[in-house]
Amino acid sequence: MTVAGHTHAVVHTAGPGLVSLLTVFVLAAFVGYEVISKVPSILHTPLMSGSNAIHGIILVGAMVVLGEAHGTAQVVLGFCAVVLATLNVVGGFVVTDRMLEMFKSRQPGAPPAPADRPAPAAEEPEP
Repeated sequence: MTVAGHTHAVVHTAGPGLVSLLTVFVLAAFVGYEVISKVPSILHTPLMSGSNAIHGIILVGAMVVLGEAHGTAQVVLGFCAVVLATLNVVGGFVVTDRMLEMFKSRQPGAPPAPADRPAPAAEEPEP
């Protein structure tokens, strides 16, 4: 490109390559697995609640992206993102609710839950 007799090179920089993106993905998966596997079980419920909040933000972002979509491919991908984010949020709340149920104490005199009931004794056959 020339401007007033000067030649300027136009440099196009490419974004991160596929190898770089795959490297980041693999490292993130490895670090995520290592971090989550080291969490004591008593902290899983608070972590699930925190991740549900993050997934709620992701759901809002997916809806915003879907609202700005132009073209069939963008609408389909945006719709899939909203559906999957919704399933993630609902599933997270269900799992958190089930985990919190485990920590609730039973009322005195209440019958035990089905999983807590002892198995019936097997009757011995008569000779």
